[in-house]
Amino acid sequence: MNKIKTLENLQKLHLLIETECTGSPRALAGRMELSERSVYNLLEILKDFNAPIEYNRRRKTYYYRNYFKLDFRISLSVTNNDEVTEFYKGSYLN
Repeated sequence: MNKIKTLENLQKLHLLIETECTGSPRALAGRMELSERSVYNLLEILKDFNAPIEYNRRRKTYYYRNYFKLDFRISLSVTNNDEVTEFYKGSYLN
């Protein structure tokens, strides 16, 4: 489930960047209840997706230099002995 948590954190970070209200890296880490290193790792993941992330020192916020959209659709079910357990039934993170 660690990967699911990473995706949830990535989505939360994306929304904060999109609204340009992240705060400084330290403040962002506190807001997300993560270490600064974890925040930087999430930023790197977004950059791996070619997200045009910039940081404005005067306003103390990350932002997208150009339009960038990130959509998540998560669905997870496990079938065992003809029994299906739904963990995430097509939850949509936008």
